[in-house]
Amino acid sequence: MPHPRRYHSSERGSRGSYHEHYRSRKHKRRRSRSWSSSSDRTRRHRREDSYHVRSRSSYEDRSSDRRAYDRRYCSSYRRNGYSRDRGEACCDADYRHSCEYHRENSSYRSQRSSRRKHRRRRRRSRTFSRSSSQHSSRRAKSVEDDAEGHLIYHVGDWLQERYEIVSTLGEGTFGRVVQCVDHRRYLSAPPYSRPARGGARVALKIIKNVEKYKEAARLEINVLEKINEKDPDNKNLCVQMFDWFDYHGHMCISFELLGLSTFDFLKDNNYLPYPIHQVRHMAFQLCQAVKFLHDNKLTHTDLKPENILFVNSDYELTYNLEKKRDERSVKSTAVRVVDFGSATFDHEHHSTIVSTRHYRAPEVILELGWSQPCDVWSIGCIIFEYYVGFTLFQTHDNREHLAMMERILGPIPSRMIRKTRKQKYFYRGRLDWDENTSAGRYVRENCKPLRRYLTSEAEEHHQLFDLIESMLEYEPAKRLTLGEALQHPFFTRLRAEPPNAKLWDSSRDISR
Repeated sequence: MPHPRRYHSSERGSRGSYHEHYRSRKHKRRRSRSWSSSSDRTRRHRREDSYHVRSRSSYEDRSSDRRAYDRRYCSSYRRNGYSRDRGEACCDADYRHSCEYHRENSSYRSQRSSRRKHRRRRRRSRTFSRSSSQHSSRRAKSVEDDAEGHLIYHVGDWLQERYEIVSTLGEGTFGRVVQCVDHRRYLSAPPYSRPARGGARVALKIIKNVEKYKEAARLEINVLEKINEKDPDNKNLCVQMFDWFDYHGHMCISFELLGLSTFDFLKDNNYLPYPIHQVRHMAFQLCQAVKFLHDNKLTHTDLKPENILFVNSDYELTYNLEKKRDERSVKSTAVRVVDFGSATFDHEHHSTIVSTRHYRAPEVILELGWSQPCDVWSIGCIIFEYYVGFTLFQTHDNREHLAMMERILGPIPSRMIRKTRKQKYFYRGRLDWDENTSAGRYVRENCKPLRRYLTSEAEEHHQLFDLIESMLEYEPAKRLTLGEALQHPFFTRLRAEPPNAKLWDSSRDISR
């Protein structure tokens, strides 16, 4: 278990070297014993240091308010470093106290007298400031990780003398996301936007103390900084990063606090599909956000309903008499795109496999190379899921995935079959798939041509499926671009609205 860093005073080192030099002059024959004695003193002071840390952490543990999220997939994250606003703020009380402790305690002081002197100094510091004493007691608690590398924390703990942990929002393979009060952000915010009490609420992603996730976090921070640079006013609907820092080996990223993901809201609503006017609003924003990324030579590569969050997921509850159930309707469909841990610039290395299985484009499965069009394919799958309430390709196998594509969208182009290295999936220019097996019967019974999923014959429903079909074009070069998608007839009503009217409020049902 990692512990807080130890900082040793240069004064202590200079004293030790002086005494060793003195002994070498007087007792040249006992040089080896002098080194042994020096190492014994070092070990004794380390034991004293560990006693000090343990003695300051003996307060009652508080239970953590946690809620596990049921997620189908959690991607890896990348990147590591130090805090941008490090300066004096990051030289916290643990560092100052450690240096002061070593300066005041010489190597000749006994362990008992050292502890007694230290206790007297702590009593004086309590009488100086009650708030500073409370903060130091939180920071003095030794930093520990669990077996998986997660930071062990409790509600009420403080990080960087700035972030006060309020609750746990979610957990994944990368780490945990917690809700925090950013007390320093309150001071920097303009008066009209400051909360009534305390600081601003933020979401803090705490990455595991595992090297591959720390490296992933470093890369994500790099992408988020580029997004902030290109869109300082946050007009392009990508999540905004406020700050990042390294906390005892855990990369931490501070974001704006958002609501539930579009998938979690769907799950909590018993997978009831979104109404078509809400589908239109969310799809339009999604195309806008990802077009901004593509215009800046960036591919998200992991678009899915879990990575599209409502700004505010408050809802209205109504009772359906016909189906005898409660149904939720989100009040505002304003969304943000999140999770840039797998985002890749055009000039960077493109890994062979990207995207979550259900939203993976055919060129990725066939290893033909990928670029921005793979995001467009994912958006087509997402819009379909919003409309019907379930995923279009419910599989975890490449061959079965390709069979589902052919069942829903028609045969795979022969040009793609000839170019792929994955010839094991094909035989004589056609997909090697036996429809008489159990897997074949599953695909035949659970998949059907795309247009047969229509729930209405109204024109706007056909327009929606025309948009989805254009996004699910097999060949990336023929696939719809997001600039073209925003000009599709399905979005005509939104384009006709004045800019200040686009509040994405579901209560304004403009489709009726």
